[in-house]
Amino acid sequence: MKHYLYNLLITISLAWLSIPTFSQHINSTLTYQIETSGNISEGTYSPLWFTANRYGLSSNKSNSGYIRSQLEYKKTLKHQWRIQAGIDLAGTTNQTSNFVIQQAYGNISWRFLTLSIGSKERKGVPLEKNEQLSSGMLVEGANARPIPQFRGEITDYVNIPYTHNWLSFKGHIAYGILTDNSWKEKFTQPQHEYGKNILYHSKSLMFKIGNTEKLPIEFEFGLIDAALFGGSRMRKNNDGSSTLMQDMPNGIKSFFKAFFPKQSSNKIENVEGNHVGSWNFSLNYYPHNWKIRLYLEHFFDDHSQMFWQYGRWKDGQLGLDITFPKNNFISNVIWEGMSTKNQSGAILYDGFAGSFPEYQISANDNYYNNGEAMSWQHWGMGIGNPLLPGPIYNSDGSLMFKSNRVRSQHIGIAGTPSIEWKYRILLSYVRHWGTYNTPLDKLSTQFCSLYEITYTPHWSKGWSTSIALGIDRGNYLGNSTGGIITLRKSGKIL
Repeated sequence: MKHYLYNLLITISLAWLSIPTFSQHINSTLTYQIETSGNISEGTYSPLWFTANRYGLSSNKSNSGYIRSQLEYKKTLKHQWRIQAGIDLAGTTNQTSNFVIQQAYGNISWRFLTLSIGSKERKGVPLEKNEQLSSGMLVEGANARPIPQFRGEITDYVNIPYTHNWLSFKGHIAYGILTDNSWKEKFTQPQHEYGKNILYHSKSLMFKIGNTEKLPIEFEFGLIDAALFGGSRMRKNNDGSSTLMQDMPNGIKSFFKAFFPKQSSNKIENVEGNHVGSWNFSLNYYPHNWKIRLYLEHFFDDHSQMFWQYGRWKDGQLGLDITFPKNNFISNVIWEGMSTKNQSGAILYDGFAGSFPEYQISANDNYYNNGEAMSWQHWGMGIGNPLLPGPIYNSDGSLMFKSNRVRSQHIGIAGTPSIEWKYRILLSYVRHWGTYNTPLDKLSTQFCSLYEITYTPHWSKGWSTSIALGIDRGNYLGNSTGGIITLRKSGKIL
């Protein structure tokens, strides 16, 4: 079966290459891209940046690869209507599944409104961090495989009438379902639990103040909130079978409770499902040909952090993104400092608070972990920031994040020495404390790095090659050194 899938992907890819290119001026386009990638490394795991922020089409195993074929259609209709559809298939080796439907979606848009259905690599929600250089968002990012969903969105900022282009907004609302039932059932070891048929919800609203034609400065602010809910809790038995532990609420009320977080019927949990979110702020300055961006993502896992009651500045990500004037050396530099260590403190409950109900102690937020939906993951990869390694790294078959209390420093550098050559460098240093409930025996540290160059020859008509070196050192994920090479071809059919 595996060889059949590879042959199928190769056949599709060669078919795209054999289709002639048309140059007529039409209001529709049909584009393709084929891509193959492989990595070899030594160590228990592949270097982190070989795995992280690749939309789940990657592996933490020391040797893996894929061949991928994409097709996308866009058409502009009358009265500002637009349609878009795409299919993206991959055959893999040494990954979580041998055949991957990475993307399969259809969009219909009118003016600034879009209805999107299916799985899609959705970029820039909500702060539009530099995807090539940033370590990623704390809530949703490029780390895990896309989640199929129904999604209504305003993807780009829209000016609010009567504000003279000084105030604009964007946002989205989405509902979907995770697709990793088979992987979780296989990965989970006896006496551990996993969620089955887990549902997904996400929403965001962002505002931007500023008119760069009048003043070279902008301020962005807003909120993203997301949840995993519903489904069933299963327990893996010693004989390999699974036992139903609990059917979680799945009715229409649960969809409303995902949108407006409400108390769970299980009183152990604050709200129904696993809710995470962040407040996001960005100050953008455009002096001459520069762009300087300072941003803050304040993460929350419950109401106390959402409304800034505890540790207002202790947990989250602070970043600085500098875009340089055009030159042959450096185009972008990013620095990010992140902390998830505080989590409102270690105390969850005590007798004093129980004796006086008017007092509440909120702490031990246990980021990304949850008793109902298990954890904030899809196909083993964390849906949020990859510097908190997901369950795919757990050797005991648990779906929990083993270390969600971290502090990190991250640097990303990119440049374009010529029109044919570009490079990027990622450097990350992370300190791990484990969790409040299960702390590590001692402080663990991890250094992860990526050094990548991409060559796109002018004569090649859509061909490009990327070669990267990854070097990891530390006592949390261990030491690893490896190389990865990616070859791609893109072009236009219509």
